[in-house]
Amino acid sequence: MNPLAAAHPGFLSPTGVETAFVLVGLVTFGAAVITVTTKQLVHAALWLVVALGGLAVEYLLLTAEFIAWVQVLIYVGSVVVLLLFGLMLTKAPIGRSPDADSENRLVALAVALTAAVALVWVVVDAFRTTWIELDGPAQGSTEVSGQFLFRHWVLPFEALSVLLLAALIGAIVLSRKSDASGEPRGKEQR
Repeated sequence: MNPLAAAHPGFLSPTGVETAFVLVGLVTFGAAVITVTTKQLVHAALWLVVALGGLAVEYLLLTAEFIAWVQVLIYVGSVVVLLLFGLMLTKAPIGRSPDADSENRLVALAVALTAAVALVWVVVDAFRTTWIELDGPAQGSTEVSGQFLFRHWVLPFEALSVLLLAALIGAIVLSRKSDASGEPRGKEQR
């Protein structure tokens, strides 16, 4: 018998954390599918909150508390709120939107499945023999994760903040653009 396989529990005897991880993963996957298939933009944004919140729970189950809180604060707290403000400022339709549907569903499905298979292949190949010890010291601690992120990834964080600011300014400009009569769109003509 392989000593490496004997040292780690198998797939046939999952622990409670592993079971919770799979269940939360299924809920997150379902929310992500609903996010990209719904025809109501506001509902899509709200289902995105569920999907991103599910990812934060997955990080907590992997003992990466810092990454989980970053997920909640930045993605759920900022990006989704910015998306909802963008929808409101650009006067996007609240109900079903015919513009949210495309005739390219089969192409999109093929690209999504190809990307998913490639991602799973790369992750499984990279971490095939890596086991995360959940009972030992936290490997995703705030100190270790923060030092790594802010030493090597400061520029992408700053670039993302500038990109989000530009998107918000663009939404404001689009919502204030005047029509052919010279009146701003938000004002009623008398």
